[in-house]
Amino acid sequence: MDDLTKHWSSLSLSGREGSSLRLKKEQAADDFTIAARFFTKRALNIDAIARTFSPLWRSKKGFSIKNNGDHIILFSFDNEEEVDRILSSEPWCFDRYLMAFSKINKESSLEVCNFNKVSFWVQVYDIPLCYKNKEVAEQICETIGIIQHPKDPPNYDGGSFIRVRVSIDISLPLCRGRLITLDDDRVHWVSFKYEILPNLCYWCGRLTHSDKDCEKWIDSKGSLQHEDLQFGAWMSAPPFVAARKNVMAVPVFLPRRKRKLRSKMHQLRHHTHTKRTSRWSLNQQATARRQLMLPVRTWALTQFTGVQTLPQTSRT
Repeated sequence: MDDLTKHWSSLSLSGREGSSLRLKKEQAADDFTIAARFFTKRALNIDAIARTFSPLWRSKKGFSIKNNGDHIILFSFDNEEEVDRILSSEPWCFDRYLMAFSKINKESSLEVCNFNKVSFWVQVYDIPLCYKNKEVAEQICETIGIIQHPKDPPNYDGGSFIRVRVSIDISLPLCRGRLITLDDDRVHWVSFKYEILPNLCYWCGRLTHSDKDCEKWIDSKGSLQHEDLQFGAWMSAPPFVAARKNVMAVPVFLPRRKRKLRSKMHQLRHHTHTKRTSRWSLNQQATARRQLMLPVRTWALTQFTGVQTLPQTSRT
């Protein structure tokens, strides 16, 4: 049926088949739909799906679920903001199996949906200290997929790692790391870990099937051993705590005596510009300022030199 739909132009259409029907915009549904492919061979239960994602998505007006067959579920919402929020929070999984989402264009059919891309937060470890920054981490992760820049940038610095948002082609094996070459021609290995990593095939490194369904395992007829595994649970990143503070800027240190003196100077400047002195002449303001500053100079000389000075007479 799908082949006939794709190759209709090569068919000889009858008069009834070739009379095109024009559909109006008013006839289209006004909701916003995303399609999700569940990478599991188990039968899907709509009630279980609703119980799982209702507290996670917290939709303000709720959403509808429709089983489209072939392990594809349609989720419909009243506003596009909720759809974008859900897509920006990938990856999502159900019963530890990955879900790949595709935003449906209202004038397109489901057949054009692409379920090969899923966004992950990748933690990049073992970057040399002098190169440990966001720009270098993004260059390293270009081999994984398409680098993304969220609208509300979260904390990228995780202390021992740098976080990078990447859209990954899940039809390919996950990257475990990457070799980098330093200026002195030394080759260095940088490792990757993935946040919220669902079930992963440890034989081939893909997210679209389990170990038992892997062609590599099936072709071996069970002869593969644990030592032959090229992937493992070590690729799963620990939960990232955004509230944790890893970077802090320390201000310039000032001795306690200087801080007190600076505070008093500020108070005196503020005092000489009050409303009470705003009507004084310039000479009167200068005389008052010298009289107020005299105790401060005396106190400063005493604190820093230990020398007592006689008070100076004010100028007339």
